[in-house]
Amino acid sequence: MMNRSLAILITGILFLFLTPSASGQEVGLASYYHGGLKGYRMANGERYNPEELTCAHPTHPIGSILKVARKDNPDHSVMVVVTDRGPYVKGRIIDLSKRAAKELGILNVGIAEVAVALIKKPVEPAVVLN
Repeated sequence: MMNRSLAILITGILFLFLTPSASGQEVGLASYYHGGLKGYRMANGERYNPEELTCAHPTHPIGSILKVARKDNPDHSVMVVVTDRGPYVKGRIIDLSKRAAKELGILNVGIAEVAVALIKKPVEPAVVLN
């Protein structure tokens, strides 16, 4: 079975040149998880691993893949999977894992203005009718 980081990387490569429409993206502040949260359970039931490309988002379905791009440098972006809910700080629209924050270049500053676009919703399980 393919691990989550590889799946995100492959999806990111497939959508590398995708430019979301203005109506399909949110703009606001991104922050990242505190290092002390390693191992805590997230909304998806898994434990937080700071080395995975994951995020917390208040509304996108768990399992969605999002593209997060810095507003000051749109070429600087990262693909993440929604694994948790949050952030719960006014004005912030997404919390990133430590690895995602590092790839986005916000570890030193802590927060940055970003554009968040939905790339792929999770696959819905098939409904079987008798």
